[in-house]
Amino acid sequence: MPIFKYQAQSSDGKVKRGEIVGLSENEVTIKLNKKDLAVISLVNVTNSALSQLTRFISPIKTKDLVIFSRQFAVMISANVPVVESLLILIDQTNNISLKNMVSDIAFEVDGGSFLSDAFAKRPKIFSEFFINIIRSGETSGKLDEVLTYLADEMEKSYDMASKVKGAMIYPIFIISALFGVGVVLMVYVIPNLTAILEETGSELPLATRVIIGASDFLKSYLILIIIASAGLAAGIRFYLKTYNGRRNIDIIKLKMPIFGNLFKYIYLMRFSRSLSTLLKGGVTITRSLEIVAEVVGNVIYKELILDTLESINDGNPFSTVFEASNYVPKMVPQMISVGEKTGKIDAVLDRVTSFYERESSNMLDNLSKLMEPLIMVIMGVGVGIMVAAVLMPMYNLASQF
Repeated sequence: MPIFKYQAQSSDGKVKRGEIVGLSENEVTIKLNKKDLAVISLVNVTNSALSQLTRFISPIKTKDLVIFSRQFAVMISANVPVVESLLILIDQTNNISLKNMVSDIAFEVDGGSFLSDAFAKRPKIFSEFFINIIRSGETSGKLDEVLTYLADEMEKSYDMASKVKGAMIYPIFIISALFGVGVVLMVYVIPNLTAILEETGSELPLATRVIIGASDFLKSYLILIIIASAGLAAGIRFYLKTYNGRRNIDIIKLKMPIFGNLFKYIYLMRFSRSLSTLLKGGVTITRSLEIVAEVVGNVIYKELILDTLESINDGNPFSTVFEASNYVPKMVPQMISVGEKTGKIDAVLDRVTSFYERESSNMLDNLSKLMEPLIMVIMGVGVGIMVAAVLMPMYNLASQF
């Protein structure tokens, strides 16, 4: 749908500028007039270089989709028609890329397309999980209920992902800063001190000799080190795109000390939450497992889920494959077995989700508390080695006089 750049005057005389979407200049003018804005100028910038750049630097983020899902669910639950809800959401979002996409979806739905089909045309934005939840709501006539489920689960998933990222920001920042300072010292500071220390002719301590050797190597081969590091990073990135590469990395994640259990809890929570939401939305168990296998985000668990699907198709209980896996705690297949016998798998999965959500949250809190003293110790050791390597020979030199 076309994007217009507007300049308009408000009722108090102030001039406002911005971007808005609409089928025509007339429609955009009506929209602005409803906001008590008198149009001064309108320019269609849909295909302009600036508009393309704006959409490139303002992509649709997970947070945007979470907010969109919640607002859409609220409107549908209030019995607002689908197309009207989408048109209202166009004006409520500030992200021009999302604004334009929702406009196109509203136009397609108004033209007779199913909502799920309109979402399915944008697979890079909307996952199979999202699309199938919407499709199940349309089929069952419970779109308001499944949208509410979807919004709740997306918010929970986003909150957990934000918590994980937040816990990692501090240590990554400190370690990166420490590495940067170390490189600067080794390339620019240590060589100047080296010349002074070597002029004395005295025997240098081992720590000092090691630091000087490392500094000379880094200074002599810095360009080669950067090229080799870039090549290594590109090689690792290529390897991770292969199936074996992803599988091996996912195994390492699950076997890491401390972090391994955290990853395991997050994957199990994602599996149980996604499967429960799909089942509540009326999606069949087999189709739900196919979708969850792609959503879970770990090759090992994907293989387990697909093996479970095959086992179910052969007439075996849901919990059979999980019981034989070392990557699934015994509690999970036992609870799933209870859910099968009682016919309440979705309710049992909700309990599993709640349990691992609490466990993940507690572990993240503990890791955050552990990281601070651990990083301080690492920094102290690093700084101590550097200081000792520089100050010890200077102290020995001073003591000779």
